[in-house]
Amino acid sequence: MAKRTNNTGLVYSTDTGRICPKCSRPVAECQCRKQQQAATQGDGKVRISLSTKGRKGKGVTLVTGLAMPPGELKALAKELKQKCGTGGTVKQGVIEIQGDQRELLKELLSRLADK
Repeated sequence: MAKRTNNTGLVYSTDTGRICPKCSRPVAECQCRKQQQAATQGDGKVRISLSTKGRKGKGVTLVTGLAMPPGELKALAKELKQKCGTGGTVKQGVIEIQGDQRELLKELLSRLADK
């Protein structure tokens, strides 16, 4: 017999709006999200590398160490993907761009840093 989980937690309240499922506080006062945002910030040293690990030999370029809030990081990733003409994503504070784009990304990021 399968074990039942208790999913009776409050999800939405008309007084406070959405409720965080982890800490049971209103989303505006959520402690989990604040800790997660602080954890995704980098050390300020930008590193550009190529990785094929776990991707069946397909390479992706990784940009790590960017000290930016998650919203700005996503916007930067979108801009970089458009300039490279490829796809990509942001995972745990790391920008992943499909293919070997190291030289192009180095040039683009140095231009952005000069602005």
